[in-house]
Amino acid sequence: MQDMCTAEATASLLQVEETFSACLARINTLILKPLLQAEPSDQKGKENFKLLLLLNDRFQALCNLTEENYCMLKQKHSSSESFCIQDIYAVWKGDLFLNLYIQYFVTFANYVVVRGFEHATESKSEAWKHHKTVLKQFLTDFTSETSMSLALYTVLHKPIRDHIEHYILLLTKLNEVLKEGPEKDVVTSAIKEYVKLESFVSQVLDEACFTKSLWKSLSYKFTDMLCVPERRLLEDSKNLPISASTNRSDRVLLFDDVLVLIQGNSFQSFDLKLVWVDENCREKLAPGLYRLRIITPEETFFLSAKDPQMKAVWQWKLNQAVRQALNGKRDFPLWGKTGEGTKPPSCRFFTYVFRLEGKFKNTSYEGEWHWGKPHGKGTLKWHDGRNHVGDFKEGLEHGFGICLVPRKSEDRYDCYKCHWYEGKMRGYGICEYGNDMVYKGYFKDNVRQGFGILENFSAEHPFKYSGQWENDKKSGYGVWEDKDRGERYIGTWLDDHKHGQGIVVTQSGVCYQRTFHADKMVGSGILLLEDDSVYEGNFTEDLTFVGKGKLSFANGFILEGTFTNKSGQGLQTHGILNTSNEQLDDRITKVQLGLEEFPVEKRWKGIYDQFLEFIHSGCKEETEESFTGFHIQTSKELRKSQEYLFCQKGTEDVSWKTEDILEELVQHQELESLQSYLEKALKSSLHPLGKLLKALTIAFQATYSGIGANRHLLTMAQEEVKYYAKKIWEFYQGLLHLALEQKGQLPSKSMDEDTSDEKACSVVLPLILPCFYPELFMLYMLYHEREDDLYCQGIVDLSLFPDIKLLEFLDVQKHLWPLKDLTLTTNQRRSLIKDKCFLSATECLQKLITTVDPREKLVILQKTYEEIESTVSRVVEKDYRLPMDDLLPLLMYVVSRAK
Repeated sequence: MQDMCTAEATASLLQVEETFSACLARINTLILKPLLQAEPSDQKGKENFKLLLLLNDRFQALCNLTEENYCMLKQKHSSSESFCIQDIYAVWKGDLFLNLYIQYFVTFANYVVVRGFEHATESKSEAWKHHKTVLKQFLTDFTSETSMSLALYTVLHKPIRDHIEHYILLLTKLNEVLKEGPEKDVVTSAIKEYVKLESFVSQVLDEACFTKSLWKSLSYKFTDMLCVPERRLLEDSKNLPISASTNRSDRVLLFDDVLVLIQGNSFQSFDLKLVWVDENCREKLAPGLYRLRIITPEETFFLSAKDPQMKAVWQWKLNQAVRQALNGKRDFPLWGKTGEGTKPPSCRFFTYVFRLEGKFKNTSYEGEWHWGKPHGKGTLKWHDGRNHVGDFKEGLEHGFGICLVPRKSEDRYDCYKCHWYEGKMRGYGICEYGNDMVYKGYFKDNVRQGFGILENFSAEHPFKYSGQWENDKKSGYGVWEDKDRGERYIGTWLDDHKHGQGIVVTQSGVCYQRTFHADKMVGSGILLLEDDSVYEGNFTEDLTFVGKGKLSFANGFILEGTFTNKSGQGLQTHGILNTSNEQLDDRITKVQLGLEEFPVEKRWKGIYDQFLEFIHSGCKEETEESFTGFHIQTSKELRKSQEYLFCQKGTEDVSWKTEDILEELVQHQELESLQSYLEKALKSSLHPLGKLLKALTIAFQATYSGIGANRHLLTMAQEEVKYYAKKIWEFYQGLLHLALEQKGQLPSKSMDEDTSDEKACSVVLPLILPCFYPELFMLYMLYHEREDDLYCQGIVDLSLFPDIKLLEFLDVQKHLWPLKDLTLTTNQRRSLIKDKCFLSATECLQKLITTVDPREKLVILQKTYEEIESTVSRVVEKDYRLPMDDLLPLLMYVVSRAK
């Protein structure tokens, strides 16, 4: 029974397709072909003709599919094979049918909107005139319309719409007799889609006619600029009254892609992709008015209706139009349950060029938007070549961003990779200037502010400044290294000039301390020469003594008087030479500079301020790199840090998210646990304390490494490292205090200053010392250079002794001599053998040079002692604990042999 019904449905469909196919063939021959022969010569006509060609292509595709379906049905009908649902193309290939019908009617509607049929029937071509009479006779078979253009409109859409209705009727009859199962489901689904298609076609044609009527009513000035074939009018304030803000417009037009406000002879259009509709207006309303707030990138205005129903309709239509514009396609059908109740997203991605006066005038922005403002990731491009790529918040640069600024005189750019706050650079950043300079440091309000490093890599005048900045100028404590002159200035600055107390260290070892005023030396100073002499008085930039002064020699002699330096005559002096003291004076040779002039509390304030501000801000994760980013020294690292910040992916095993850090701080308050935690934190480049230590290490190296390695700065460096430990402990306490507050716990009573300093020295100092060993070790070596030279000479002298002679010389008791280790070769005397005794202890002590950590060095010394004791126990053939009287000479022996 079901197969019979299917066969009957197929037969009915065959008859319908045969009739429809013949109809399409006649329309093609008698209407489309003549229309295509009449190609116009005017610009408007040519544009319409292109649409007609596209309409013809859609029509031919429809004809071909209909013919294919017809042939398939005819073949099945003429054969004895049984029918099935797969034989009905309209069902089995429903998507293909629907797409072709949709494409045809959309193109047809576009042609209607631009009044294509009216223009086509007004053609003056001979081919059209010759065919007109035959065509009129043909059209009367389809429609009673007397207007040629209206008749063409009817003929090119009515048969096709009727055919869709036939499909629905035939499929509905077939569905009634089908049993429940997959085939019935397929047919039911196909019917629903064809019903939607029928509704879609009706709506498309209604919109097209509505839009065409609008273009007819408007002046050419508006239609030339607004009339686009694909554009549809969705609502008109003349039909559904609504008005824009006072004196804003006479008419409001809602299209499927733009919102247009007409005022007199001018209009404004707003791309719907960047239109937000806010129905919750809080402004006070005049009685009887219901408002919608319309938000666009540069303007906000209101649409006012006189009753809530009108407001609701406009609100719904606006929201649906915006949503469909963002989707890039219309709903199917256009107005129905498909998008019902769905509001457009408030966050969007779009490109827009700002036109109105303001910060972004003539700027192109491509990126994310939120309620009419750039918000999220985006790119700004100015006409002058500037570019900004990064994060935005409420219309302004906010967060991490990269800004390229072209230099006026050269074909180069300044590249700012920085953190931004409310449209201005703020926090840590790296700026690569087009003149080969690089700044790494902090910004505020678009200028360098706080701690920063400026380095010039050009060959002309290479330099490096590490220190404080105020309002884009070097001000405060800072270190300047002039690589051409081979000298380093450590001291205070004001408005980009050396100003105040300063220490200058040269590559040759000369070091002096002076007062500076606008880069010029003033007053007297102290000059420390490489031969350990010290001059106190006035001297020139080329270090020539002038005026009254006192020259103290390393041997204790003192020359005090007036110094002159006449051209060609050399240095002359008139004064008194005191030779009463003939001994080296450590107070002269090892005098220490900078302690009183640069108290540790005033050094590197810019670093500490940033970390303090980070703690006071509540340690918000999104601002962490802005405050504590100085551990980043390259552009690549800067980008990676941002990826880590947003993705939370790190190479370290420990999670250093801010919330995890604060949680762990509370769990590790016991001393042993705390030391372990701080050790990990300080070694990590992701923990705030580790970032602080990195910044301090950079500042320390800028001062004391390389040229800055001068023995007269040792105490200054020592005090600085101790202060680092104190500040790190303070910041740890600040983090712990914040963590306890967030957990609702009361922080314990703060320690007094002495206890805090004690904790800093006992807990933090041993952990941070390894970071400063290279510089401190060099300073210690230079400070003790004279003693070390004497020590080394002593080691060399002792190394000349054979083993037995050296043991005897050091007064080591004979029963402790390891004579068994002195293996003799032919013609070798025992008294001449070297480097054979206590060999294991010697090799152990030699490992000392491979270690940096003092704790590791102590371990090696302990093992050396154990090796000495082990050798002695072997010699005396019993366990032997060495008393100090025996140990000291043996240790001296091992030290001399280890060299």
